[in-house]
Order: sequence, then structure tokens, then C-alpha cells
Amino acid sequence: MAYQHQFRATAYPLRLYSGKDTLENLPAELKRFKSQKAFIVCGRSVSRKTGLIDRIANILGPAYAGRYDEIEKDTTLASVQAAAAAARPANADLLIGVGAGSVIQGTRVVAVLLAEKAPVDQLITQYPEHGAAISPKLLAPKLPIINVLTAATTAQNRAGSAVKDPARPHRMEFFDPKTRPVALFWDEEALLTAPVSLARTTGTSVFWRSLMNLGAPRMAPLSEGDRLQAFRLARGALARMVDPLDAGARVEMCAAAFLQNRDADDGGALTEKHWPARVTYALATALFNLHGHVGQGEANSALTATVIRHFGARDAEAMALIAQAFEITDSRPAHIRAADAVEGAFLQAGMPVKLRELDIPRDSLATVLENSLKNFNADPSREFLHERDVLMAALDAAW
Repeated sequence: MAYQHQFRATAYPLRLYSGKDTLENLPAELKRFKSQKAFIVCGRSVSRKTGLIDRIANILGPAYAGRYDEIEKDTTLASVQAAAAAARPANADLLIGVGAGSVIQGTRVVAVLLAEKAPVDQLITQYPEHGAAISPKLLAPKLPIINVLTAATTAQNRAGSAVKDPARPHRMEFFDPKTRPVALFWDEEALLTAPVSLARTTGTSVFWRSLMNLGAPRMAPLSEGDRLQAFRLARGALARMVDPLDAGARVEMCAAAFLQNRDADDGGALTEKHWPARVTYALATALFNLHGHVGQGEANSALTATVIRHFGARDAEAMALIAQAFEITDSRPAHIRAADAVEGAFLQAGMPVKLRELDIPRDSLATVLENSLKNFNADPSREFLHERDVLMAALDAAW
């Protein structure tokens, strides 16, 4: 490993509670922030099909200020605006997000909407016709956030949020470091409320990210341990996601996602991302936002091997490292070895490896392509605008 010595590490205050009955620590966290009105943000299923939200409300006691339980898949603009409208008259002084990626992202956006006075179009990442994307600075103080996970997600302690608006061809992107949570809960009972299908798709996304991160030929010295352990944890837990009673697998997948974020904070974020990771992320995001029944994990698994075959030769060293993680070291080109290894891992986990397995119309691929061209995390410099033909060829081959 060649270490990258030019890096920046950032630490954020956070308390993390993991294990059985950890939600009993919620009152102590509210006391720490002098909160008297905690408002819960969640989705319908966890609120109406499990007893988790009622359990949290009972633990909070008089500090429970109400709930909004209709955050929708992919964090729709209408649902986060409605959540903010519900939290405002409750005089909430702290937000508790209970769920997986969509809810956790949505809770951050609720904090933004409660605090900022500008129109929503001025709060999101801007995409000039020519030039790099621009992320506006959101300066107003934000309510503290506590996140209670029901499934593993890297959204758990980040600052960015993507919101879906059916009237727009691409996601609305919010970013504010002040919306990072002050506390995280990996409560075993809460994690077991998620159905196997949700646990598997979120776990697949965490595993996918761990694979892509292994392709960095140079790492900041602080981030290497986090990166390698995230891969080990995610690889070991993924096959166990099908067991609805294996709380340990779900905690381990949460830990893998957390380590991926810590890797980024410890300098890994400045590592140049290879083309297969960037392209898969952009195409998969456009895909599952266009087709609501497709999960993020399924979108990643259906695209990754084909994208590696099309773009991996541009980053041969990165692809060799990914293949090496699976102990594949034969004489074939590195990107072919990596593609085969990744495809085999997803097949072993029972995940789709072709787009036609996702029950989507083939003629929607052109729309997926266009929507992928505005994704700040994947392509802040707008390089994809010059890659339309290759991107379309990859989508066609992935079918």
C-alpha cells in the first residue's frame, strides 16, 4: 500500500449506542441537549406495522412532542415539507429520525427547512449549464438530530441529503454539516423491525461501497484500517441478511457503514474515486429514483460488473486491488478479473446482476442516462457530459 500523506481529517462529536435495549439511553441524550420536545420523523411501516415508535414515545415520556410517519421512499420533497410543517407547531427542539436511508436523509432536510428562510430552490446544489456544480452554504443553526437505525446505511451520520421531486429530472441535493447527528442508536430490536428485503438491499449497498473503496491505490494512513475492516464486516454479514432473527449481522452491517464514513472523515474522502465507482453510483441513483420499486442495492448489483468491464481499464491499478481482495490474481486484465469477482459475490448473495432482472422497461435507459448527468457526489466537475455514448453502451450491455 502506498500511503497518501497529503490529507485532511475531520472529527465530529457523536455518541453511539449499540446492542440490546440501547434506546433506554434516549432520555440521557435529551438531557444532554436540554431538550423538552423531541419530534420523531419516520415512515409508515415502522410506525404502523411495528411497536418501535410507540416504544420510543414511552421512553421519552413527557418529552415526546409528536411524530410525522409518512416519509416516503427516496425521500420525496412533499413528504419532508409535510414533516417540517408538522414539527413546527409542535415547537420541536430536537429531531429523532427512525428508519433507514430515506428517513435519515429526510430528517436532515426537515432540520434545514425548519431553520432556513430562503426558498427551497436556493438551498440545493446548483447546476450551471457550463461549469462545476455549486453547493450553497446554509448558515442558520439547526436542531440537534438523533438517528435510530432500522437498517444499515451510510446516511446515518453524514451531512448530505438527496430528495426526490417528481417534477424534476434529477434529485435535489442538500448539504449542511450542522445536520450531522449528535447520537446514533443501533438497537437490536429496532434493527430487527426491518423486513429481510430492506435489510438485504441496504446491506448490499454497504457491501458495494466497501468493494469500491478497496480500489484506492493510495490511502490516507488513518483510513486504511477502517476501509479494510468495513469490507470484512460487510462481506461476512451480507449472506446472513436473509435471517430475520440475526441481529448481530445487522449491527455488523451498521458498523461497516459507519467505518466507511469514518474512512472518509479521516482523509479517505480526498482520495480520487475511480471511474467504475463514480459511474455505477450515478447510474444506480438515477435508476432507483426513476423506478420506485427498485432498491439501491439491487441497482448497484445489476450494474457494477458491467460498468467495471466498460470503464475499469481506465483504472487498472484500482481494479487489480479489488480482484486481489477476492484472491483472484490470474493473468487476465485486472478489470475483467475484478468484474468477474464482483459479479460472483452478488450472485452468491442472491442479488440481480442484470438490469432485465429488475422488471423495468428497456426504453427507460435513455432517461436513466440523462438523469445520471446531474449527480454532485459522482461527477462534481461534469465530466460525464462528454461520456454519453460510453455510458449508454454500458447501460445497454447491463441489460
